[in-house]
Amino acid sequence: MADAVGVSRSTVSNAYSRPDQLSAALRGRIMDAARQLGYPGPNPTARSLRRGFVGSIGVLFTSQLSYAFTDPFAVRFLAGVGAAAERHGTSMLLVPLSRAEPDARRAVENAAVDGFCVYCVADENWALEVIRHRGLPFVSTAARADAGPDERFVGIDERAAARSVAAHVAGLGHRQVALLADSVLPDAPAGPLTLAGVDQVPHPTTHGRLAGFADAFAEVGVDWADLTLINAPGNSRQAGAAAVAGLFDRPAPPTAVLAGSDVLALGVLDALAERPAGSRPPVSVTGFDDVPEAAAAGLTTVRQPAEEKGRIAAELLLDPPADAAAGHVLLPTALVVRGSTGPVPRR
Repeated sequence: MADAVGVSRSTVSNAYSRPDQLSAALRGRIMDAARQLGYPGPNPTARSLRRGFVGSIGVLFTSQLSYAFTDPFAVRFLAGVGAAAERHGTSMLLVPLSRAEPDARRAVENAAVDGFCVYCVADENWALEVIRHRGLPFVSTAARADAGPDERFVGIDERAAARSVAAHVAGLGHRQVALLADSVLPDAPAGPLTLAGVDQVPHPTTHGRLAGFADAFAEVGVDWADLTLINAPGNSRQAGAAAVAGLFDRPAPPTAVLAGSDVLALGVLDALAERPAGSRPPVSVTGFDDVPEAAAAGLTTVRQPAEEKGRIAAELLLDPPADAAAGHVLLPTALVVRGSTGPVPRR
C-alpha cells in the first residue's frame, strides 16, 4: 500500500489515525489508492498493540450471555459500568464463563481488554491467576480473605446484610426456616441439599449470604443442621419456583423462606400463588438486592446500590486511586421490610 503511493508506512497510518498531519491532497491520494487496492485500513488489533491499550474493559460473570440482559440486578450493575465507561471514552466487553474451565480460561486469556471487572464468578482463583499472568488490572465485587492490600474491590458486607434480614425473620418467631440460593454447589440438582456446614459453599457471595442467615438463627438457638437448605439451578424466577416444588407439602413445612436474591424469592411467591387457595400456607418470604420488581411484589429484602456498584467498579479500573486503601470500597445496605413477612402462623 505504501509502495503504491510512494510514501512511508507511517504516512499511510497517519492518513487514518492522524489526518491533520497530512495535506488534504496527499491524504486523498492515499485513500484513493486504498480503495483501488481494497485496503481496509490499519489492523485494529495491531494498532492497539502499538498503542499499549485496547480501549475496552471486560466484565466477567458465570452465566450465559443472556443473563446480562435479563437479570434485573445485572442490568443495573452493567448500566453503572457502561456510564463510567462512556465518561472515559472506552467500551465494554461481556465475557460469560462456561462451566468447563478450559473454555472459560481461554475466554479470559483471549479477551481483548485493558482490564477486568470480576462481577460474578463462582471460583475466582483461576480467573485471577490468568488475569495476573496477562499483567492486567482487575476489580472484584466479591470480598476475598486472601486479597492483597493493593487489589481493588467494590461490594457490600454480604454476611452482615444477610444477617439483618434473617434477624428480622427470627424476630417474628420463625424457627422452621428454609434457605434458598442458586448454584450452592456446582451442578447440584434443584431442591433440598444437605451440607455439613456453610464453609462447603464455594461461591463467595452465596457463602456470605448463607453464613449471614445462619448467624442470625444460631443466635436464637437454631443450628445449621436444623435449617432446610434449598438449591436452585440458576438465578431466575423459574428456578426459584422449581426449587421449592414439594417443599410446602411436607408434614412440617417451613414457615419462612429466605432467598439469596430477589428473583429467587419472586419465584417462591409465584409457586405459592399457583397453589389452590385451600393449600396455600402463610409463608414469610424474603429476598436480597431490592430490584424494581421487589417493591411491586411487596417483598421484604435487602437493598444494595446496583448501579453505583457498577459505576465504582469501572471507575476503580479506569481511574485507579493513588492510595491503595481507597481502592477498597464497601457500600451500604439497608433492610427493607414489606408485606411478604409476618409473625409465625399458629398451627
